[in-house]
Order: sequence, then structure tokens, then C-alpha cells
Amino acid sequence: MTEARAKARPGPGESRFAQGFALFAECLLTGVWIAVAALGLVTYPAAFAAGTRHLGRRLAHERGGWREFVADFRAAVRRGWLVGVAGWAALAVVWVDVRAVRDGLPGGPLVGAVGVLALIGAAVAGLRAAAAWHPGASWRRLLAGAGRRTVLDPAGSFLLIGGLAVVVCSAWFSAPLAVAVLGAVAAAAVAVEERHRRR
Repeated sequence: MTEARAKARPGPGESRFAQGFALFAECLLTGVWIAVAALGLVTYPAAFAAGTRHLGRRLAHERGGWREFVADFRAAVRRGWLVGVAGWAALAVVWVDVRAVRDGLPGGPLVGAVGVLALIGAAVAGLRAAAAWHPGASWRRLLAGAGRRTVLDPAGSFLLIGGLAVVVCSAWFSAPLAVAVLGAVAAAAVAVEERHRRR
């Protein structure tokens, strides 16, 4: 492992700018991989888990590419598709809440606001769980721990909310741009989890 890390480290003459630009390019490529892997609609948690693992290897100067991404995706999707189904179910419930608010249901604005905030919190917890995923990990335990970290680490959670907002705005502006930005959100999730581990 140490030998592989040493081989993958950038050369001594490579500038910090070149290293940073290479990482940025890797994030964009990872975003495309995540988008392709998430085409199954319920596979998006596994796609993010594989993407964050790939970026984690890149940051650790370990070798890894498309094959490792696919292997991680296959391992994560075994139980991760259930998380994807739960995410879509939560979105459907919030959509019904918002429709009820628009139809003038008494107390609707409060219920709608709570539903939207809960959905955002669930999305952040899902990203944090995906960033902590490793082969053999239980999605249930990962989500429970990620839910606690979402509440106890508000700074990291707000960073991920900002990343999700950028994806939404990018999709509104240009759908292909949103695909690339997915990799940046995965990188943000990796950074937030690493920051939390070092605290």
C-alpha cells in the first residue's frame, strides 16, 4: 500500500496549482461517473458512495480508476438501492405536503416548511453516509451516524447544503453543468467527513 501511494504521488517539480487543477478535473470526471451510475434512479446512494471512495483514493495518492469505481458501486448498490427507494418516497411525501400548502390546507405553510427542511436534512445525511461508506458497511448504521453528524456539525452540513444548491442552480441553468458539479459535491462530502474525523 505504501509503495502504491509513493508511486501515485505527484512529482517534486509539480506545482500546487497543477495538483489542484488535477484534483478539480478528477472531481468533474467523477461527477460524470456518478451521473451514469445513478441512471437507475434508486442507485444514486451507491453512485455517490463509489464516487466519494474514488475521490478519497485520489486524495490519499492511491491508484484507482473506473474499474475500482465500478467495483465499489457494485458493492454499495447491494443494499444501497433500498436507501434510494426511501429517498424517493421521502421526496414524494414532501411533494404532497407542498401541494397541500398550495391548496390552502390549514397549518399548511408550517407543515410544508418542516417537510422541506426534513428533506434537506435527509439529503445531507445521505451525502455524509455515502462519504463514510466502505465495502461491508451497513447503510443503516451509516445513516444513523450521518444523521447525528448532520445535527452536531452544522458548519459541515451547511457546506453540503450549499453544494446541493449549486447542483440545483446548475441544473436550472444547464443540465450538463449539473452533471459535472455532482463530483464537486462528492468532494465536499469527503472533505466534510474528513474534517469531522479530525476534530
